[in-house]
Amino acid sequence: MVNGTTTGVLYVHSSPRALCPHVEWAAGRAMTRAVNFSWLDQPAQDGARRTEFTWTGAVGTGAAIASALRGWEHLRYEVTEEPTSESDGGRWMHTPDLGVFYAQTDVTGNMVVPEDRVRYAMEVAGSNALELHRELRLALGQAWDDELEPFRHAAEGNPVVWLHRVG
Repeated sequence: MVNGTTTGVLYVHSSPRALCPHVEWAAGRAMTRAVNFSWLDQPAQDGARRTEFTWTGAVGTGAAIASALRGWEHLRYEVTEEPTSESDGGRWMHTPDLGVFYAQTDVTGNMVVPEDRVRYAMEVAGSNALELHRELRLALGQAWDDELEPFRHAAEGNPVVWLHRVG
């Protein structure tokens, strides 16, 4: 079992107003402490709210947060967990239509695609370059990035950390 402390960020990209207190409760329970988020209107969706929260906790807290919020209808979120000297980092993305995507991350925040996943993509694709492209996009969570991108943008003045795709 890996011990240690890490940091991360919870980005709730869209939540119905009525769900906001429940999101705080569930995330706080996963972080083993009460939390109060600073909610802002989400300009990409009428009636929705957004927030971001930097957390510090035990290694594995990111997975606990992502699990606590998993499957909630109309909730879009991302959780990041920074790597430590004892553990890998991680990134979880969730949308109502796609569910949860998880990827290991390296010390600079890049997603790590395991060798077996790359080999599987090559095996499934054979000599079909378009199929290989599709499999690699799936391995990188491209569908989740595409769905979340409009929600990452915020109205001027909102405190948002932009997440950018590389490549």
